[in-house]
Amino acid sequence: MSDRSPSVVVVVPTYNERANIEGLVLGVMAQGAGYRVLIVDDGSPDGTGALADGLAAAYPGRVDVLHRAAKGGLGPAYIAGFCRALKQNPDFVAQMDADFSHDPDALPRLVSAAHHVDLALGSRYVAGGRLVGWPVWRRLLSRLGGAYARLVLGAPVADLTSGFKVWRPETLAGIGVEQLGSDGYGFTIEATWRALQRGATVSEVPIVFADRVAGASKLSRRIVFEAALLVWRLRWEARGGRKSGLPS
Repeated sequence: MSDRSPSVVVVVPTYNERANIEGLVLGVMAQGAGYRVLIVDDGSPDGTGALADGLAAAYPGRVDVLHRAAKGGLGPAYIAGFCRALKQNPDFVAQMDADFSHDPDALPRLVSAAHHVDLALGSRYVAGGRLVGWPVWRRLLSRLGGAYARLVLGAPVADLTSGFKVWRPETLAGIGVEQLGSDGYGFTIEATWRALQRGATVSEVPIVFADRVAGASKLSRRIVFEAALLVWRLRWEARGGRKSGLPS
C-alpha cells in the first residue's frame, strides 16, 4: 500500500434509520476523500432508503445504496454489503452501525490499526474503551454475552460482539463471508471467529460506545438466543465436528 490516503468502503445496514443516516454519512465522508459509504437498506418503511438515494445522488462516487426488498436481518444485510464492497477493490472494508453508537471520528484510528493487522476491532472492553448511556441491564447483558462467548470459544478478544470493524479485503474474502449464516450478535461473533480460525491478526482499538439518540434498538430475544447457541456450534466445528463449508 502506498503513502496515498487509503480507500475505505464503510458498509452501513439500515432499517428505519431516517433520523440518523444523513448525519452518519456526512460524518464518515468528513474523515477523508477516500471514505465511501455503502448503505444497505432493508426496505425501511420510514423512508430511509429514499433518503439514502438522495444522498447517493448528491454525492456521486462517495455514497452507494443497496436496496433489499424487506427486513432480512443484520447478518444477511452485511453479507450483501460486503460482497458488493469487495467488488470495488478498496484498501479496507469497514462496518458500523447507523445509529451513531459507533462514532465516525473513530474510523481513522481503526483504519490506522488495520494497516498492521488483518482486522481492527473497535472495543468497549479494553483500556480506554467504555459504554455511555446504556441502562444497567444492557451493560450486564453485553458484558456477560461477551464473556460467555470468549469462554466457550477460548478466543483472545475482549469484545467479541463488537460490530465496529475495519477489515483487510483479503481477510474478509478469506472467511467465506457469503457463507456466514448467523445474525445480530451472532454474526459479529462468527465473522471474527472465522478470521481467528484462519490465523488472522486482530487489534482491539478502544472506542466509546454511545447509546442511540434516535430510533429504536433492533435487539431481540431471538438474536440473543441465537448467539448463545452459535458459539457452541462454532466450538464443535473447531474441534473437528461438522464441516464449516469455508474455503481452505
